[in-house]
Amino acid sequence: MAGHSKFKNIMHRKGAQDKKRSNLFSKLSREITVAAKMGTPDPDMNPRLRLAVNTAKAQSMPKDNIQRAIDKATAGDDENYEEVRYEGYGPGGSAIIVEALTDNRNRTATAVRTAFSKNGGNLGTEGSVAHGFERLGYIEYSADAGDEEKVLEAALEAGADDIQSSEDGHEIWTAAEDLHEVAASLEKALGEAKEVKLAWKPNLTVDMDEKGASTLLKLIDTLDDDDDVQTVWGNYEISDEVMEKLDQA
Repeated sequence: MAGHSKFKNIMHRKGAQDKKRSNLFSKLSREITVAAKMGTPDPDMNPRLRLAVNTAKAQSMPKDNIQRAIDKATAGDDENYEEVRYEGYGPGGSAIIVEALTDNRNRTATAVRTAFSKNGGNLGTEGSVAHGFERLGYIEYSADAGDEEKVLEAALEAGADDIQSSEDGHEIWTAAEDLHEVAASLEKALGEAKEVKLAWKPNLTVDMDEKGASTLLKLIDTLDDDDDVQTVWGNYEISDEVMEKLDQA
């Protein structure tokens, strides 16, 4: 995300990734532990765990950290996290989906509600905005994986549904249930992906002006700073021109 992609969560915003690396590793560790607890601790036998481990590797998380997170699941610790989804409206009519892993629903709900209310948004009920999104598999490759023709051919052969290429790289979309199979096939053809995950893809997007985008990014930053929040998705589109103005502000 160069700062404006409508599909990706804020952790990929330019510069934010390095500043929030320890926070990011904490979130990745939590997902790995939960995935390992829900199935077998072997990534080869547990698709969700394999996805979590691959995501961690793509973010340069050390192998020791990954193994510790897996070991934590088998150590019988008392931490029990549950998956919670929050939906709401941000500035400029944007729709936001927040995915969290929490051991205290009340704490997380309060934090998310406060983040929305203090940053020009309103927290809605579950289902209030999800109808405007599709739950899909998402695979990202950097531009050096190949030109558009090469990646398109590999994606179609792997069974992907859609591909969007730009100078920044390639975004490949699949049915949610096909994600692991398509990702494995693409890895043989193109090498390891930059990112593989389940995503919320908006059916329609909202163009944000400078004022709305500024408030929206503060909302997403606030949500992303919360340890319980794993991912933030939205239907917003911020142009390069608006991002440049915000970066200079």
